Amino acid sequence: MRGGRTAKECNAIARTTALSVAIILVISIWFGTPILEFFGIGIPAFRTGGGLLILLMAMAMLNAKQSHMRQAPEEADEANSKDAIAVVPLAMPLIAGPGAISLAISDAHQAINVADKLVLSGGIVLISCFVWIALRLATPIGKSLGTTGLNIATRIMGLLLAAIGIQMLASGLTELLPGLA
Repeated sequence: MRGGRTAKECNAIARTTALSVAIILVISIWFGTPILEFFGIGIPAFRTGGGLLILLMAMAMLNAKQSHMRQAPEEADEANSKDAIAVVPLAMPLIAGPGAISLAISDAHQAINVADKLVLSGGIVLISCFVWIALRLATPIGKSLGTTGLNIATRIMGLLLAAIGIQMLASGLTELLPGLA
């Protein structure tokens, strides 16, 4: 048992989480831009905001602080009182949160045709398979890395995430303010 759950329950949570991540991000790829257009939000502004959000999440990872952007305290209390944590908070907002959705919409906007969006969707499905595998192996990985190893991995991922956020922010600002280029 892991955290009071059986291995079968943990496997079901991993499967549901991975499937939810795939659905959320594929929907973002196909319907994100039209939703932004409906609200009058331009892709450069969305890319800038998404980059800033990703950068803030990365800074929290680098400083080993738990970011409240990922999950509000009320959401944490609700998740702890339920058995079904796979969709909320694991899939949304922890894995397929604002940063991932921003990145999916920005990448989909750069897609030239339907084939490009299909490739992006296939990539999301593949990544969701990796999420499923990682969640299935989370306990043994955590035990083998230990606290120090997990902290190092978190900081390395935070650094990579910061670079992605800065690139998105720079791209968005360059489009919003062409004089910066």
